[in-house]
Amino acid sequence: MILILGGTSESIEIAQNLNELGIPYFLSTATDYGGQLAKKVAQNVQLGRLSAAELSAFIKKHQIKVLLDATHPFASAVSRNAMEAAAKNRLPYLRFERPSLVPDGIVTVSTIEEACQFACKASGKIYLTTGSKNLPEFLKYLPIQRVIARVLPTAEVLTFTERLGLRAEQIEAIRGPFSTEMNRALMRRNQASVLITKESGKAGGFLEKLAACKDLEIPAIVLTREKLNYPHVFEEIPDLIEDLKQRFLYSLKDLD
Repeated sequence: MILILGGTSESIEIAQNLNELGIPYFLSTATDYGGQLAKKVAQNVQLGRLSAAELSAFIKKHQIKVLLDATHPFASAVSRNAMEAAAKNRLPYLRFERPSLVPDGIVTVSTIEEACQFACKASGKIYLTTGSKNLPEFLKYLPIQRVIARVLPTAEVLTFTERLGLRAEQIEAIRGPFSTEMNRALMRRNQASVLITKESGKAGGFLEKLAACKDLEIPAIVLTREKLNYPHVFEEIPDLIEDLKQRFLYSLKDLD
């Protein structure tokens, strides 16, 4: 049995590949929204965030043989817990990592505070496409009246953002990723003067956001990923699937 830590579009694609190969797995996701997507492809879904200790207990209970981390590039805490649990249980830990794609000439920062400092140098609306999880920290450093937050359109997220003090016109509840044209239209509609986004990779619509900023001639500030020392990293899904086939396809009885 394989445990996939998911919550990304790539984790769904990996699960679909395993379905075709007949390799059994659990697909774990932290949120209800991620769980809804996971249940469309996976029979075995684990919902909710797991600490390193909880993850270790899950591994033992379900006799997990491989831990596959396909979480978001910014879910570094989850990845650290996963590596710890895998090492404790002497399991192979495999990481799927979206390739880094930051063009030359883009302002990159490593902390939220630094991103906000750059954004505040510009006047007008600050367009945040960093999700809802870190909004409280952004609002520590940004004038709240200048913020437009693009977030997932779920009841939980909308309630959370409203409790932070954002008004309805400051909340853009819509699911991405989007084309360059759509990003451009959304930024123009909200009169954005600067974008703050994450280095989320191709699957996250990262390059399309930057292209829209270039078209509109507004600056983009990119929050870069934390660099972790992953033991085994794959940047292409076919390479990862081939590795799993070599490990397990001819010994499925060991995965049950």
